[in-house]
Amino acid sequence: MKSDKVFFDTGAHLVALPLSRSGLAPAYAARAGREEPRIGEPDGVRRPTARIGIVFNRRAHRNLQQAGALPTADQSLDWASPQTAAELSAALARFAASKVDAIVVDGGDGTIRDVITVAAEHFPAGLPRLAVVPSGKTNALAFDLGIPRDWTLDDALATIANGRVDRRAPIEITRADGSTPVVRGFLFGAGAFVKATALAQGVHRLGAFRGLAVAMSIGGAIAQTVFAGSGNPWRQGERMRIELQDGRIVEHRLYLMIASTLERLPLGLKPFGRVRAGLKLLGVDAPPRRVLLTLPALLAGSEKDWLRRAGYHRGDVDRLDVTLDGGFILDGEAYEGGALTIAKGAPLDFFVP
Repeated sequence: MKSDKVFFDTGAHLVALPLSRSGLAPAYAARAGREEPRIGEPDGVRRPTARIGIVFNRRAHRNLQQAGALPTADQSLDWASPQTAAELSAALARFAASKVDAIVVDGGDGTIRDVITVAAEHFPAGLPRLAVVPSGKTNALAFDLGIPRDWTLDDALATIANGRVDRRAPIEITRADGSTPVVRGFLFGAGAFVKATALAQGVHRLGAFRGLAVAMSIGGAIAQTVFAGSGNPWRQGERMRIELQDGRIVEHRLYLMIASTLERLPLGLKPFGRVRAGLKLLGVDAPPRRVLLTLPALLAGSEKDWLRRAGYHRGDVDRLDVTLDGGFILDGEAYEGGALTIAKGAPLDFFVP
């Protein structure tokens, strides 16, 4: 039987999801004495008749800047705004029990990461179709799927009714010792990527978001790499052990390693070369060579062989085993390193315009 319970959270702290320092943040506070307003229905928008679960992150960047309406009483919509990992799990378990046809995620890339990670436990046969309302700071997945930055919940619901989907397989990261659950996301990075993400957080605090934040972070990383001395940690890189599918083992100091299943990145960046599906990998030897010369060609997608000879290596894989001395980033969140398996997961269907 479908639950009609609506969750309201009143806390003001973030609680970690498995392997993560930050979970889904607090959401709507209940407003005593006020009638619940209904979500607007723009003229010409056909409301879906499917059963839909909605995960709303009240502390996502855009949601913090606007006063959202309280959840609708529409019985086809089951709202959840979890504050803790346990509440997220309970909400997704409820969605699974009521056999929702779709899940809408209103938040940023981190919210999507947390939802698809936890949902796998409750939907063992495969997740239902997903819709994304891009309310975060970067929204790389939404950009890849062609979802407009100003998309609203009503837009997402109308698209669910229209039924057009695109497919992306997430990255799955498993620890060799099984000490923590599998995490799923779309953009993995280690080495200088970890430091660049810390720069991006500072850029966000300055008020820059989306493409501008990406550009400023790249600029800061270049400055740290090019103009610092040889002893600078950016240039020294980190030792990594990589075992490829064909059995080859590479132990090397890498300046950077990134992997993604996204096909398009913000600002038209193409670090993996030509646009294509699948799990793609880029590794850069440390210290990086000819940065000012190679970086424009690399980010523009050039596949000239001189890039490989200069220490910039690309590849397509289904899985690889990696041991990291340092940490890594998955969709904007920092995790501890160690012995990991990085693999392409089962594809997910996303509603798109």
